[in-house]
Amino acid sequence: MNHQDSYSLSTRLDVLQSRFATQVIACLSEKAELTPHDVSERLRFAREKAMQRSREVLVSQQSPAAVSGNGGLGAALSLHPGSSGANWWVRFGSVLPLAALLLGLIFIQTSHTHSQISAAAEVDAALLGDDVPVSAYGDPGFVEFLKTARD
Repeated sequence: MNHQDSYSLSTRLDVLQSRFATQVIACLSEKAELTPHDVSERLRFAREKAMQRSREVLVSQQSPAAVSGNGGLGAALSLHPGSSGANWWVRFGSVLPLAALLLGLIFIQTSHTHSQISAAAEVDAALLGDDVPVSAYGDPGFVEFLKTARD
């Protein structure tokens, strides 16, 4: 997981928390008229605190300083795209499975072509080695006759 993925995950979490806080504020506002004065004061305080947290989340999402993350510690511990050695290893690691797949497909195609050529060579050798009448070549069962083992 790179820095950008963790940033987008924390941003999504903050957005979800902000939405939840907004829904709690709406519920508290609706029920405030039915509660006693001391409870409504505690709820008002909780509402104000939730709104303050919601504003802080919105400000932190818009602030470019929020992108800096954990003070550079993550850049030292992770494979940062800016470092040339790490960038080379990441590219190599992402291309290696593709190269293995291509080599496997080439091997499968080559072995399939070789088996088809071998089967055709066996049929041709059987045709050229036997004394077969001309009418036998048009018979649909002739290839099956060639494939059966003879003594």
